[in-house]
Amino acid sequence: MKIVIPGGSGHLGSILARALHGEHDVVVLTRGDPIRPWRTVKWDGVTPGNWIDEIDGADVVINLAGRSVNCRYNAANRAEIMRSRVDSTRAAGHAIASVARPPHLWLQAATATIYAHRYDAANDEEHGIAGWAAEDAPDSWRFSIDVARAWEAAVDEIRTPRTRRVKMRTAMVMSPERRGAFDLLLRLARAGLGGRAGDGRQFVSWIHHEDFVRAIRFLINKPFIDGVINLAAPNPLPNAGFMRAIRDGLGIRTGLPATKGMLEIGSFLMRTESELILKSRRVTPARLLRYGFAFQYPEWPDAAGALCDEWRALRGRPVSRIAAMW
Repeated sequence: MKIVIPGGSGHLGSILARALHGEHDVVVLTRGDPIRPWRTVKWDGVTPGNWIDEIDGADVVINLAGRSVNCRYNAANRAEIMRSRVDSTRAAGHAIASVARPPHLWLQAATATIYAHRYDAANDEEHGIAGWAAEDAPDSWRFSIDVARAWEAAVDEIRTPRTRRVKMRTAMVMSPERRGAFDLLLRLARAGLGGRAGDGRQFVSWIHHEDFVRAIRFLINKPFIDGVINLAAPNPLPNAGFMRAIRDGLGIRTGLPATKGMLEIGSFLMRTESELILKSRRVTPARLLRYGFAFQYPEWPDAAGALCDEWRALRGRPVSRIAAMW
């Protein structure tokens, strides 16, 4: 197949392109000039250009474009986060709708952050609360949900009658590579800071990078699946247990906890938002399971152990002596 990946030079795009390259003709649309074994074509995520020729005759378009949310939510960053998602989705969608030979499938990135902060029932595609459950939700949490809604609305406003569409509400994709969430969590644990965040009750939803790729292949090969799909492992768990599994994978006895106040200060100093850690994301993949997808890593302790092994192999690093003393 020919698979075009707009915004495919980031963390998720690199994982996906690496897995599909060689088996398929992979073309990444990017603003930069990455040196990769797969083909790359310039686009700006907004303006029609020669990149549209790559979509004409392609089999699948997987749009992953969007500015990272790992930043402070000031006015400039909020505008860029929203604009980069909505504009790139419209650009890709209008291209799909306009070409003579449109792709069979449009897989569009979305986010599991669209679901409400909650501790009780899990949020799946059919019974989840897409929004905020409490009127006193912090402003940054409301902004994230507003972005998620606008992102999906940009897909819905475009008619693509010859192209199947799937909106992928993706949880944190865990891989051992640099720039990813797992790499950051490992560095915190190795420094002795891998304890619970806040009260540790907030649920963490995640998916192992191999299951992420396998789920993409599954969606490509199941022509009856469309609409919203949650890409998340079936067993989210509270933050305290989530961090404990990472420490166990590293062979570290314990880690210092961080109070909510400490997290607010730390996130400010690291130029990010505490919402990324404190919001309870209890998301489950009801539709994937119903259609027969089998997760290779359904449980976090097993996934964390495997990821720690991968991380060691990539970095060639033992557990630090200081961290192991805790």
